[in-house]
Amino acid sequence: MSLIPNINPKNAEIIEQFGAEITALSPLGVSVEGVDLSAQDSPPDSVLRALEMEMAQRGFLVFKNREQISEDDFLRASCWFGGRELNSTHGVHPATPGGNRHIFRLSNDPTHGIPGVGPQWHNDGSFLPDTFSHSGYHIIRPAEHGGGTEFAHQGAAFDALPEELQSYWSRLSSVNSNSGVVHPLVHEHPISGRKSIWLHLGMTGAVIEKLPDEEGFRLLDADELKELCHTYNDILNDGFDKGYAISFEYQEFDCVFIDNLAVAHRAAATAHMPPEKQGLRIMHRSTVKGMQNLAPGFGLPQHASIIGPSPYGDGVWEGGGVGFRWDDGIAMRN
Repeated sequence: MSLIPNINPKNAEIIEQFGAEITALSPLGVSVEGVDLSAQDSPPDSVLRALEMEMAQRGFLVFKNREQISEDDFLRASCWFGGRELNSTHGVHPATPGGNRHIFRLSNDPTHGIPGVGPQWHNDGSFLPDTFSHSGYHIIRPAEHGGGTEFAHQGAAFDALPEELQSYWSRLSSVNSNSGVVHPLVHEHPISGRKSIWLHLGMTGAVIEKLPDEEGFRLLDADELKELCHTYNDILNDGFDKGYAISFEYQEFDCVFIDNLAVAHRAAATAHMPPEKQGLRIMHRSTVKGMQNLAPGFGLPQHASIIGPSPYGDGVWEGGGVGFRWDDGIAMRN
């Protein structure tokens, strides 16, 4: 049985009545054709809601454009979803067109964009209480020899966990290593209602456990946090064999929009290969304001002072940079 729901027929009908077509990708994601991202007027709210619901259920959508759209078109379409306005917290690369602060320009060539971003599973904006609702990825130049993005459905990953881990992880909250923002490791998706896991493997400074059957909290120690991160990494990797993860390769003119609370993502290993081996790769990313705080339960605060002594006793409490290094043999970057 598939862990990813089929396209909702009502949503498909709304989109088709607008003159577009939505097609399921395998095993997750959807492809959309017939929506003009360069049009000044956005699609009707009913169409946008249908697309947003499909992102919540299937993780991401790909607009198959027939020609390259402008940076303004991409940013305007980004605001169709979630909080419906951009929330841009990144640096601006010198090659960014017009120095536009809303474009995060990525490349495997540092003269063309910021290299090496996102090698481990993560969700964008984990340093914010109202983490980004959606992110957009506009391919400017796909590499000749691969170099896409991998996506894993976090609701399906939760369902794939053994029951004892579902219970244990539901008592855990992560602390961002840079901002000290606290997020639950398991949350209920605001649109789909599906329980989903959520952890940034390149920016976690601590994990707090609510003690079972009693008041109080404790920190995971180094061995426990390493085990958690490896298990989290493994359960998302398992999706490639079990039907809830995909390695998506961009084609010319593609625009991808993801539900940032439904899927984790990471750059494929080939995305960081040098241009002389891979060909030049350039992509623009946008980030959309969250709709609500991703707040922890159990009375935990939304913020903790990660730079300073731990208020939860002994355990890993590591602020700054990539936070806790759970595997010395891998590339990590926040």
